[in-house]
Amino acid sequence: MATGLVLAGFLGLVGLTLSRASHEAALKALHDRLENYLISYVAGTDIASRTGKPYPPDTPPDPRFSRPGSGLYAVAIGADGFHWESASAVGRDFSFLRPLPPGQSVFVGPVDTGMGRIYYYAYGVAFDNPPRKPTELTFMVAQTEDQFEGERAVYRRTLVLMLSVLGLTLIVLQLLLLRWSLTPLRRVASDMSRVERGESEHLDSQYPIELTTLTGRINSFIDNEREQRERTRNTLADLAHSLKTPLAVIRSRLESGDDDASLRADILAQVQRMDELVAYQLARAATSGRQTFAAAVPVAGHAEDLVRSLEKVYAAKNLLCEFDIEPGAVFYGETGDLLELLGNLLENAFKWARHHVLLVVRMHPEPGRSRPGLELSVEDDGPGIPPEQVERVLQRGVRGDERVQGHGIGLSIVQDLVKAYHGELVVDRSPEFGGARFSVRLPAS
Repeated sequence: MATGLVLAGFLGLVGLTLSRASHEAALKALHDRLENYLISYVAGTDIASRTGKPYPPDTPPDPRFSRPGSGLYAVAIGADGFHWESASAVGRDFSFLRPLPPGQSVFVGPVDTGMGRIYYYAYGVAFDNPPRKPTELTFMVAQTEDQFEGERAVYRRTLVLMLSVLGLTLIVLQLLLLRWSLTPLRRVASDMSRVERGESEHLDSQYPIELTTLTGRINSFIDNEREQRERTRNTLADLAHSLKTPLAVIRSRLESGDDDASLRADILAQVQRMDELVAYQLARAATSGRQTFAAAVPVAGHAEDLVRSLEKVYAAKNLLCEFDIEPGAVFYGETGDLLELLGNLLENAFKWARHHVLLVVRMHPEPGRSRPGLELSVEDDGPGIPPEQVERVLQRGVRGDERVQGHGIGLSIVQDLVKAYHGELVVDRSPEFGGARFSVRLPAS
């Protein structure tokens, strides 16, 4: 409908423009035609040498001048009441015509007269007649507006017909083109319905290059939603499994009937353990993971806030934390995920460092990717992690109640975050400080 309205307006303007141009061209043609008729009359006029009386030609330049009421008229007026008119002008009133000086011409119309609206061309002429003074005449050739508008009406009807046919043809072609152009979008909608019905896991059709970015983002969105749902299920399962042991201990102690300080201490210890488990599993469940439409979160400001807080907690150790953060480095995801990632890694480093901690952040753009990758590493000058312990520290599926001492604290959350963002966590020895180095690489997207 919008295309039809725009096309109708456009063709309407084209029609008006062509009609106006045609009107101007027709007026110019009428002017030239009347001028040529008048020149023929002037050229064929004879002047009597003795009396100076003019004699216009008997043979007109167009047969219509000989037919009364034909709509094409010729008139000549001069001094001493001279008046001549063609056979077609007999009985017509041309009293509006005024003499013109020799050499002056006018083209007027349409004007209202007693015989209707007309266009006319008039010209003043002086015929030499020695030794008598020149004979001055004013010739006029006129045509009725009906004849002129009749010719124009034929053109307008033809123009309207042609533009209407052209408009309908273009609308049909546009509809066919739109239907063909929107076929890939209908295929996307069909594939989305198949995904919703569980018949397919992704939008797996071949799409035009204009839609590949869109469908790729939709597939990423579907994957993220499934990963989030899987993380939620795993978190609930892990939480239920983790709480079974503390609850069993509490029930066993309560059923034993003991009523002493050790019972209170045991129950408090198990409650504390359950509280830690719940907090840990909630942190895992809150992980947003890689998002298709994530905003860019600046790294430097959040890193500075975290370090200031940790410097207060570990003020007694008098640690020096240095930054090597690339200007403009950003993290594409939730702010909470960035804080969890940096917070756990920096807290481990602060806990085990002797004097120095180093945070390095770099961006890694890739051709064809709209968002660059991110690499961050945290190094310290502590005792480090023996190579044979690295695999156990990074072992996947560590439950919330399986706490690893030292650098293992919080690594399960870090590991879950890195996995959620399709990244990689590497633990090795710091080449500069000799302690542990935790490197996180998040891919471009």
